[in-house]
Amino acid sequence: MQVVNYTEFRRSMKANLDQVSDDGDTVIVSRSDNKNVVVISLKEYNSLKETLHLLSSENNRSRLMSAVDRANKGKFESHDLIED
Repeated sequence: MQVVNYTEFRRSMKANLDQVSDDGDTVIVSRSDNKNVVVISLKEYNSLKETLHLLSSENNRSRLMSAVDRANKGKFESHDLIED
């Protein structure tokens, strides 16, 4: 994660945006009056939105947490992929 002020972000906008999109980095742009913003890639944003959606209902959240718990305890099955 990198923190830059607005002037520096604007001066090096291409480099900052490339860093976000190419490296998956997060850039925080500090601005006056505590109006800071976070720049993340679209891929990262979509991932966050999907996670929020998946965890938004209690039933889905419980099923996911239960599945993660079982996997962490080694209680899972492996299957070969079906070839066409």
